[in-house]
Amino acid sequence: MTNDQPNVAEELVRLGFSTYEARTYVGLLLAGESTGYRISNDTGVPQPKVYETLRRLADRGAATLVNQRPARYAAVPPDQLLGHLQGEFSKRLERARTGFRDLPGSATESKSLPVNRLSSIDAALEQARRAIDGSATRVYLHARRDELKPLAGAVKSAAARGVEFVMVHFGSLPFPAPPGRIVRHASTDGTLYASRGVRHLAAVVDSRWGLWVLSREGQPDEGFYAHSPLLASLVKTYIRHDLFVQRIYSDFPSELERAYGPGLLSLTDFSAEDGLEEVAGEVG
Repeated sequence: MTNDQPNVAEELVRLGFSTYEARTYVGLLLAGESTGYRISNDTGVPQPKVYETLRRLADRGAATLVNQRPARYAAVPPDQLLGHLQGEFSKRLERARTGFRDLPGSATESKSLPVNRLSSIDAALEQARRAIDGSATRVYLHARRDELKPLAGAVKSAAARGVEFVMVHFGSLPFPAPPGRIVRHASTDGTLYASRGVRHLAAVVDSRWGLWVLSREGQPDEGFYAHSPLLASLVKTYIRHDLFVQRIYSDFPSELERAYGPGLLSLTDFSAEDGLEEVAGEVG
């Protein structure tokens, strides 16, 4: 093994691998499909232990058995392995949170929500990709083509695992539509986002993780992400509401444009002329 390879193995140990498992996985990654005999020679893992170690790696989804006689194994790609580990860690973390909340006397008021700030849309896309890699049931996405394109690989992998998607997209979809409810945002074609130069991404994963980010010309990028069912619900509500509007628009485009103008822009007119202030006063 080279000088850099033990460092990778050490990181895997910190992620819960045994020393033999970490060294064997890295050895497999370098060798490609290989027998335990070769891996033992390459890594120094004792031959009496190497096949047991390979079986454990296969059981935890880090390696696959590609041939029975002689037994040959191959490493699962690192991105797939890390995505799996992230998903498992998120599940264990949530179970721990639930356990702490259920402890007697633990119902004390939290001082703040666990929100992480984002200062660039590129950082937001990376966080969204990681979260989708760890998704288990359903992912909500609301974005333009440019913001969805970097997520193509994560979306494809999640769809292959059986994850369902609810998606509102501006412009054409940059990848084959995954299973679920996929709706193009047609009501503002050529009006709002193209003229304002706004980039954005809203995402929710498994109803427990949410992200929102805006990138506007002449202003700093800003956003947040959080492992918080409350904030995830807030972002999900926004996406679902827009999906409902787009479904209505697809059924009644002419009627809605006659009432609210091209792009439905007059819906954003909150001046006194439309009577909203009087209604708000009555409600208040």
